[in-house]
Amino acid sequence: MRKKIWIPVGIVAAVLVAAVWFFAATGNLNTGQQEAGRQQLETALRRAAVACYAAEGRYPPSVDYLQAHYGIRVDRQRYHIFYQVFAENLMPDITVLIAE
Repeated sequence: MRKKIWIPVGIVAAVLVAAVWFFAATGNLNTGQQEAGRQQLETALRRAAVACYAAEGRYPPSVDYLQAHYGIRVDRQRYHIFYQVFAENLMPDITVLIAE
């Protein structure tokens, strides 16, 4: 009689462990996708800034300028962008962070 009770308990425990593992893996996948998106946006901003410098002889004054003239699209709900310009002939400091 005791063996019959432990079999369903073992099955339930195995299902719970599998469910916890599945949800943990899904959370890690989402984090990885967010990081990849952040890196892609930062790379796109840098490339657009260099393209602006090549075309206009100066780096863009803001992210808004890149959006208006170089087709950059930014989801400001998802990312925080720190764009600091030192001079027109120096590459701006561009940092993109994931909004929490």
